[in-house]
Amino acid sequence: MFKLYYAPGTCALASHIALQEAGADYRAERLNFKANQQRSPEYLAINPKGRVPSLVTDQGVLTETPAILAYVAQIFPQANLAPSDPFAFAQAQSFNNYLCATVHVAHAHKLRGARWASEEASFADMKRKVAENMSACFALIENGMLKGPWVMGEQYTICDPYLFTIGLWLEGDAVDMKTLPKVMAHRKRMSERPAVLKVLAVEQA
Repeated sequence: MFKLYYAPGTCALASHIALQEAGADYRAERLNFKANQQRSPEYLAINPKGRVPSLVTDQGVLTETPAILAYVAQIFPQANLAPSDPFAFAQAQSFNNYLCATVHVAHAHKLRGARWASEEASFADMKRKVAENMSACFALIENGMLKGPWVMGEQYTICDPYLFTIGLWLEGDAVDMKTLPKVMAHRKRMSERPAVLKVLAVEQA
C-alpha cells in the first residue's frame, strides 16, 4: 500500500487524484500546515524538504509532483494515464514541469516571498506581480498548451489533475477567468469525474 502525505489546498491534490484514477491501494495522510506539522521531526524524517506531496512506496519516498505523477502512470499502465509514445510522454512531462517550475513558483510569490528575499518591501512587490505573472502563464496554456478537451488532446493524462489543481488558485491570484474559457471548461470536465469528486470530498472534509 502507498501512503500519500498531503495538505488541503496544495499541489498534492494532483497526486491524490492520480492515485485515485489509477485505482491504487493507498492511504492519504493529512498534514496540518497551520500547526506547522510539515516541519515536525517525524515528517522531516520522511521528507526533509518539509513540503507536500510525499509518496511512500515499497522502494522509498518520492517527492515533487511531476515525479510522483509519472511514477503513478508507469506503475499502473492499465489506467492509461500517460501517452505510450516516448515523444508524447516527453511533451506531457514538459507541461507538468512548466506547472511545477514556473507557474507554481509565480503563485508562491504571493505568500512565500521570504524564500527569495528578506525585505518587507520586496514581499509586497512580489505580491503585486502575482496576478500579472499568473495571467501570463495561463494565457500560454489557454492559447497553445491545452490541446483539446484534455491537456494532451483526446487522452486524459497525468497532466489533467495537475492543471486542475493549479487552476484552482487562479481566482485567489486575481486572474480574470473570463480570459480563460478553455481552462474553465477543463475545470468543469475535471470536477465531474468520479475520482475527482471522491478526492475533493476527502480533502475538503
